[in-house]
Amino acid sequence: MIQSLQLRTDPATAASELRLIGLASTKLNVDANRIAGIVITRRSIDARQRNVAVELTLNVFLDEKPESLSLCKPEKFERLPDNAPQAIVVGTGPAGLFAALRLIQLGIKPVVIERGKDVDSRRKDMAQIAREGIVDPDSNYCFGEGGAGAYSDGKLYTRSKKRGNIDTVLNIFCQHGADESILVDAHPHIGTDRLPEVIKAMRKTIERCGGEVRFSTRMTAILSNGNHVTGIDTTGGTVAGPVILATGHSARDVYEHIVDAGIEAEPKGIAVGVRLEHPQRLIDSIRYHNPAGRGKYLPPAEYTMLTRVDNRAVYSFCMCPGGFIIPAASEPGQMVVNGMSPSSRGTKWANSGMVVEVLPEDVENTPDNPVLKVMRFQEKIETRFFSEGDGSQNAPAQRMTDFVKGGPSTSLADSSYAPGIHPGRVDELLPPHISSRLRKGFEEFGRKYRGFLSPDATVIGPETRTSAPVRIVRNPETLESVTHCHLYPCGEGAGYAGGIVSAAVDGIRCAEALAAKIAISPDSEHNKQ
Repeated sequence: MIQSLQLRTDPATAASELRLIGLASTKLNVDANRIAGIVITRRSIDARQRNVAVELTLNVFLDEKPESLSLCKPEKFERLPDNAPQAIVVGTGPAGLFAALRLIQLGIKPVVIERGKDVDSRRKDMAQIAREGIVDPDSNYCFGEGGAGAYSDGKLYTRSKKRGNIDTVLNIFCQHGADESILVDAHPHIGTDRLPEVIKAMRKTIERCGGEVRFSTRMTAILSNGNHVTGIDTTGGTVAGPVILATGHSARDVYEHIVDAGIEAEPKGIAVGVRLEHPQRLIDSIRYHNPAGRGKYLPPAEYTMLTRVDNRAVYSFCMCPGGFIIPAASEPGQMVVNGMSPSSRGTKWANSGMVVEVLPEDVENTPDNPVLKVMRFQEKIETRFFSEGDGSQNAPAQRMTDFVKGGPSTSLADSSYAPGIHPGRVDELLPPHISSRLRKGFEEFGRKYRGFLSPDATVIGPETRTSAPVRIVRNPETLESVTHCHLYPCGEGAGYAGGIVSAAVDGIRCAEALAAKIAISPDSEHNKQ
């Protein structure tokens, strides 16, 4: 017999299976000896009150041992027949990878095109960015196998309500090596140290089933006969087939090509600001209401901040507890920072994007196509920050309190940012409407959370790659481009997702839409025959 049980308990009890069994026996009014096992199916932390609680959902097995304690429900991926129809997937981020896997399930051979290198080879290029400030425009933190998420915190939560697809995404991650805690935790994450191996395993599944993955292959043109997309040109030759375009939010050359090709697109709002870095111990003490920090049984604390200043949102973005800040430029002559965390979240720093909402109407038109004006706004900021430095990726930084006061910092706190930081007027390098709103937002967050506005906190800039600056317009029903059939703008880069899970879900949806268009029904999957 299996009994589902919801518990609210202290962190020490939540961390002890023996204590949980004892608590379950009391709650269910059964002899503890009858409990043959327990499986936690849901876990979250409630730190709203001074006494921090852990909320759990358990499956309690009475009088019988469970056949398996695993929560993972693997998906089937079988080899495609030699005569399977072919489709192109451009990009190996989560949207592209999950689109390719779903195409396989639907009996379609994916040919996956990736401008960057495989996930292992990327490591050398990213190390070169940190050590020498050299940015390879095709292999960096944004481009290469796994996309921008491959070397990130690996956050796997989303506000999407499409629970079925989300469960599918999480289970696929698990069957390819992710820890099953992602099926349990309210705010799951894989970790930058584990995610690359998971991505590599997913690619091997694609190849084992008959799909192709071509690295170091840049798409140079989308080919069409009138408004009918027939394939793509690449640096490795022409590839024929319908196209799922999942190139990520930093492929600016793709946006330029989209505009030149007459594919309908529009400028899209983004958010711009800084990376804010605190000592993790300080964030723990604030969030867990304990000057001593988190103690033995609680994880490194996270936070979410949101307010509105002068009719624009000011908020935290991609908060990385126990993490570090990384150089995320995708072209030479640019400065961009981002954050990530290992699976342990074990560093002494906490960092988060702190950004201000920027709408298209906030940005002046540029001499070229107005569709690209928000992208040009991004580029201008990134170039300005780079030009302020010494030609490397050493970033300008300012103590948080000096940023708020509008004065220089004569010294800086230690930072996790590997290329190094130097005192700089971050408040002046950002556009005034960004700086002023950030300043007021920091003041409000400091009033709400005592100690948050701290001289031990550092702002490092800029944070500009929060989302795509362009939306490639698609039909909401067919998911095709509104101007070009057989073209499926997909994921974060097309303006339809905002993180790993939502991008993966969109990849699945685009694969299903493509299959429907070429008359292969999701209900007739070859692996269910």
